Amino acid sequence: MSQSWPCPWGAAGLVESTRTGAQAEVHLAVPSLVEVMKGEPVALNCTPQGAHDHFVLEWFLTDRSGVRHRLASAELQGSELQGTVHDSRGRSPPYQLDSRGRLVLTEAQVGDEQNYVCVVKAGAAGSAEATTRLHMFAKPEATEVSPNKGILSVVDDFAQEIATCNSRNGNPAPQITWYRNGQRLEVPMEVNSAGYMTSRTVREASGLQSLTSTLYLRLHKADRDASFHCSVRYHLPAGQHGHLDSPAFRLTLHYPTEHVHFWVDSPSTTEGWVREGDSVQLFCRGDGSPNPEYTFFRLQDKQEDVLKTNLEGNLTLEGVQRGQSGTYGCRVEDYDAAEDAELSKTLELRVAYLDPLELSTREELSLPLGNSTAVNCSVQGLPTPALRWTKDSIPLGNGPTLSLNSITFDSAGTYICEASMPTVPLLSRAQSFKLLVQGPPELRAEETQPRSEGSWREGDEVRLVCSARGYPEPKLSWSQLGGSPAEPAPGGQGWVSSSLTLKVTSALSRDGVSCEASNPHGNALHVFHFGSVAPQTSQAGVAVMAVAVSVGLLLLVVAAFYCMRRKGRPGCCRQGEKGAPPPGEPELSHSGSERPEQTGLLTGGASGGARHGSGGFGDEC
Repeated sequence: MSQSWPCPWGAAGLVESTRTGAQAEVHLAVPSLVEVMKGEPVALNCTPQGAHDHFVLEWFLTDRSGVRHRLASAELQGSELQGTVHDSRGRSPPYQLDSRGRLVLTEAQVGDEQNYVCVVKAGAAGSAEATTRLHMFAKPEATEVSPNKGILSVVDDFAQEIATCNSRNGNPAPQITWYRNGQRLEVPMEVNSAGYMTSRTVREASGLQSLTSTLYLRLHKADRDASFHCSVRYHLPAGQHGHLDSPAFRLTLHYPTEHVHFWVDSPSTTEGWVREGDSVQLFCRGDGSPNPEYTFFRLQDKQEDVLKTNLEGNLTLEGVQRGQSGTYGCRVEDYDAAEDAELSKTLELRVAYLDPLELSTREELSLPLGNSTAVNCSVQGLPTPALRWTKDSIPLGNGPTLSLNSITFDSAGTYICEASMPTVPLLSRAQSFKLLVQGPPELRAEETQPRSEGSWREGDEVRLVCSARGYPEPKLSWSQLGGSPAEPAPGGQGWVSSSLTLKVTSALSRDGVSCEASNPHGNALHVFHFGSVAPQTSQAGVAVMAVAVSVGLLLLVVAAFYCMRRKGRPGCCRQGEKGAPPPGEPELSHSGSERPEQTGLLTGGASGGARHGSGGFGDEC
């Protein structure tokens, strides 16, 4: 019965070796091929199958001449296999033999790619041997590419060297493939004018292999933007493969000019027009490589006036003027171009200009009220400008003439003539004049309204506003004092206004309040009326009460003064204030109809003299 032995990298197949002895047979099952990556460990199996009490196992290396070299041996004694390494043939690290009799290579090297023979001797059972081939793989270094740095001409009709691709230190030798724009190039190894490649393999001192491939192609103009690269395909164990791509590169090609493009580049360019005073750039580009020489010229009377020659392909006209309008040309100096190639182009440069506007009137135009007039706006420009009239941003009409018929004070203001060019939006001008309308004042008053239903009341405060306009500016005056100075009224339109604040009286109700506006052309008058004015009754009652209170306070002061005069007879005042009246005197009323001071004086003057024998009111209470 055969048994396969484990191998780290698998096996291409098994070799079963059998040799018959006198009483038994020895069977070996070993892989015919073992694959391993460089630097990785590998163990070669060789263990006899079946039960054997004693056997000797030996490992040999077979060189290229077929000579065997003994490397190691092992002997089964009891249940243990005792092994010895005899010769590592200078290998570092040396060969090892494990407890199962396997030949161990701790780091696979290029020199290990040999045939290894395992021999087993089992005494009377006989002997057997088997050979294992060790195949070592090495991943190559990063792919390098060296493109041709020169200028390659597409005019040449043979294949030129494009680039060289290098893949170093791999095993086995890799394969190199070329690509253009991601597509594989199918080029043969035989030399021909369309394209081919050459390859060279070198075995390095380390035993690894390096491959060099050079690509040759006949180039075309379409290759000016092409991206090239090479790819290395290398082998791995178990039939696998890897890829290492080089950096992409482009070629510098020389190809003749076939077409020329000539154009104007300016920020204000619209429909072929440029603004006067701008800096204008003319660009010329041919599709040849390397850049050819460009010649700029201007056609005048069918003659070329050369302006500039350079390799950049641009011409700048600083502060272009209207006189520079005309035909400009560009010519490419490419002597490799085909005879039928059109190497010259022309264009028309049109310079747009707009002169200041002129009006048929001065900056201020003064006309009488009701008159009519027409104002003309003239302009010189190219292309033909469009004219528009506006007043206070309100469009009035298009065209050079503005007609004003039967003008009113509302016609006064600033009129603007605007010139613009639809084809050159940034080019425009404007001119304006101010219209003054002469005439007598026009008056406008804010009518007064009663504060309540019925009529005004005496003393009500009212504010009157009077507005006027005209030219010259009218003066405002009031029939009553206190009017404010005239000021511009809200809303403009030439109105000025004045206000007057006063109290309503019966006299104002009868006569009214007038406001007059005047200027050298006339005047206008407005009279404010208030209708009936009612008296302020509630305020009259308050005044009467105030007078009564004042008189009462005065009488109290007089009484107090009188009492102070009677200091020698204090009881008198107390009797007059708190006690009962003396016998025979009438009791005073407290109704307030008679004043206490007056009553006392009268009484004392009539009877006091008879009782006390002395006259005067100073001694009486």
